[in-house]
Amino acid sequence: MAFSERRRIRREPKFVLDNTVVGDSWRMFRIMSEFVDGFDAMSSVDLPAVTIYGSARTPSDHPYYALTETIGAELAKAGFGVITGGGPGIMEAANKGAYEAGGISIGLNISLPHEQAPNPYSNLPLNFKYFFVRKVMFMKYSMAFICMPGGYGSLDELFEALTLIQTQRIKPFPIVLVGSDFWSGLVDWIKDKLLGSGNISEEDILMFQILDDPDAVVNYIRKTVIF
Repeated sequence: MAFSERRRIRREPKFVLDNTVVGDSWRMFRIMSEFVDGFDAMSSVDLPAVTIYGSARTPSDHPYYALTETIGAELAKAGFGVITGGGPGIMEAANKGAYEAGGISIGLNISLPHEQAPNPYSNLPLNFKYFFVRKVMFMKYSMAFICMPGGYGSLDELFEALTLIQTQRIKPFPIVLVGSDFWSGLVDWIKDKLLGSGNISEEDILMFQILDDPDAVVNYIRKTVIF
């Protein structure tokens, strides 16, 4: 193997934050450009938007996929834009529902080595390299969050929203956990361990609702979103 090839292989980082080729100072400009592109694109959306989180691994024949597609369509019909992480699974279902209902379907895709390929149902697609920039777009431009069953990423996004609301870093907005059979165990643990130990307050439990019916989800958001 030629020296130049060995050098090229060594210079390719496996992890984003381990990239020392350009240095942290130049990385700052990449981060700034993602913020600028995101703010410019998202500020052009002139209707309230709802973010739908959920697993990238949910197959298209799963009941949660169909449920999410219905919710996305009903939100679009009710005059809301739909924002997702732009990938497959639950994200695709939400974008598909909004897109096929003639609504605004926004996909904030993240570059990952696996699982995350952009779905074809976004009429406003954006691509990000950094999770934290993408999260700012979710938080800044969403009027409500709908959390479908998901994995670590969905839990991360859910608890960040709850933390920011609890600490008054952002205005309170509706958070709906869809699927009582999926979420009930976590909620019981929160009440038993977090509330029971005094680590959160009674009012912190009121920051989210668990619902199952898509009409109930959309109606709850319509009644509680503050424009």
